[in-house]
Amino acid sequence: MTTIEKSVDVHVPVSTAYNQWTQFESFPAFMDGVEKIDQVTPTMTHWTTKIGGVVREFDAEITEQHADERVAWTTVDGPQQAGVVTFHRIDNDTTRVHLQMDYEPETITEKAGTALGVVGHRIEGDLKRFKEFIENRGTETGAWRGDVTPPPQV
Repeated sequence: MTTIEKSVDVHVPVSTAYNQWTQFESFPAFMDGVEKIDQVTPTMTHWTTKIGGVVREFDAEITEQHADERVAWTTVDGPQQAGVVTFHRIDNDTTRVHLQMDYEPETITEKAGTALGVVGHRIEGDLKRFKEFIENRGTETGAWRGDVTPPPQV
């Protein structure tokens, strides 16, 4: 597994940043390579990506979610990945959005891209575009403030 951690400070209140992040169907507006996300249930999303000309579809499950704090996920099929986005109040109008993602590169191209830092640069770019997206709007496109408690550890 490869782990990537990136952060960005956005000039909106923590609730605004968090609320926008729960609007998965808006991700194609700021995530490079994400073609479409369908919210299947409150905790299940279906992703369509196109990266380097390769189209992939997979499902991801929200495994933990707490309003204004964190959203964690894992894939249930397709490329193996899991991660968490946390939201940290810097002041009333500034939030640090921190993303940690673990993934398993599958193809030779993905392994080479990982070695060259391509995925880290892509995630950094996605976070910068999220910052521009939410700061330019000034308000979220929607919100889901439900709570998802992780399953007990066995």
